[in-house]
Amino acid sequence: MWWFQQGLSFLPVALVVWSAASFVFSYITAIVLHHVDPLVPYISDTGTIPPERCLFGIMLNISAFLGMATMYVRYKQVYALNPEKSKIIKLNKIGLTLGLMSCFGLCIIANFQKCILYYIHVVGACLTFGVGAIYMLVQTVLSYLMQPEVHSKDIFWIRLTVLLWCCSSIMSMFISSVVLYSGLYGTNLVQKLHWDPQEKGYTAHIISTVSEWSLAFSFLSFFLTYIRDFQKISLRAVVSLHGQTLYNTPQSFVTDEQALLIAGSI
Repeated sequence: MWWFQQGLSFLPVALVVWSAASFVFSYITAIVLHHVDPLVPYISDTGTIPPERCLFGIMLNISAFLGMATMYVRYKQVYALNPEKSKIIKLNKIGLTLGLMSCFGLCIIANFQKCILYYIHVVGACLTFGVGAIYMLVQTVLSYLMQPEVHSKDIFWIRLTVLLWCCSSIMSMFISSVVLYSGLYGTNLVQKLHWDPQEKGYTAHIISTVSEWSLAFSFLSFFLTYIRDFQKISLRAVVSLHGQTLYNTPQSFVTDEQALLIAGSI
């Protein structure tokens, strides 16, 4: 059995691989069609013009679904490991809520493009990465609280490192974006897909785009730390029948029918 076949480890693996592929495939398509510059465009710019916009949208929607599934399984795992610790249970519920909000933001990013509905796209980005960073913080705190009984110290330090990487990327992107869109380098820069290195604001643009890619991959890297945990989880379905038929049958008729069956068997 391969390592990604153990337990439910395929969930975070699928989330990371599929999400990274959605960025890479959209980027390659946009570059081949000369819709954006090859040197580090905004991720959102690679999903603005058809056909890469269609690919970007559908792949990110699937990523949002995989993200919700991964976060829910993580929530159930933490709850099962700490059924009587009220502090951890409360934090765990908060983490699940934040995670679902982050996934909803990813759907907004996928379906509301930057050059068409910019402010809604920004709201989606804030939900995905801003609220997502808080989700990472909650999970890191949970890892701290569960050591050394459940988690080793190593996994806590790894998650803390990725969290700091994510936060530094957010700060870098925020500062460079504020400078870029402050009006010092012209207006209507949101619609701009091609940049000349000699233009004013090019340096701020590159810092902003590099920070965005760094932020995206730091966010994905956090879910790689779930793989080892998810290898210890199995999923099974329990089916409970509430009747002998799928039709709406009067209860008295069902009772009589069951009585006749019992009498016949005797």
